Amino acid sequence: MAGTPHRQPLSIVPLGDQAVLVYCASEAIAVQLASSVRAVNLPWLVDVVPAYASVGVFFDADEVRLSDVAQTLRALPISTDAVLTESRRHVIPCCYEMQLDLIRVAEHTGLTAEEVIARHSEREYTVYAIGFAPGFPYLGYLAPELCGVPRLPAPRLRVDPGSVGLTGNQTGIYPLVRPGGWSLIGRTPLTLVDVEDGYFPLRVGDRVVFRRIDEEEFRRLEGERLA
Repeated sequence: MAGTPHRQPLSIVPLGDQAVLVYCASEAIAVQLASSVRAVNLPWLVDVVPAYASVGVFFDADEVRLSDVAQTLRALPISTDAVLTESRRHVIPCCYEMQLDLIRVAEHTGLTAEEVIARHSEREYTVYAIGFAPGFPYLGYLAPELCGVPRLPAPRLRVDPGSVGLTGNQTGIYPLVRPGGWSLIGRTPLTLVDVEDGYFPLRVGDRVVFRRIDEEEFRRLEGERLA
């Protein structure tokens, strides 16, 4: 029955002497497992880091043995309902006129620029990992027509914050100034990361939808935080 707690076969391997890496059957199960681990509030737990179909579980080695960690993880119920309750949906404005590679993407996919924008903005994405740079969300998955666009032959030395890019079967947002090799098809005016303030609104399991805006609205919203 949907939403009923159940157990999934997990592959658990040591990750040093204070962590284990749990391989799951799918990205959805990894998100569910991470949510369940946090909900139990285990006294030896240090951190939980889900990424696609794996979960890193960091623990205090003075408080628990690795074998007990593995046994605890395998016994945890994984409830779909719990994940849906915690998952948040974010609508992120994106100005597709502020792009550098839209024509490149269109040529590679055989779509028009407007069709690329339509396919990108009509889809709801899941945050499957945070990495590369603080707060950078890896969002999956692109519409089939947009999949397969390779990285740039040479990465740019500077990508402006808020730039929305894609490659392979995923899209993402550069929250900070960084080098980058993804094809840039738009830009959001919102602030998605403030390292000094500890502001990181996007987390694994959240859902993201892009809302198309024009340059005038971009200027009006520029610098605002994601609600």
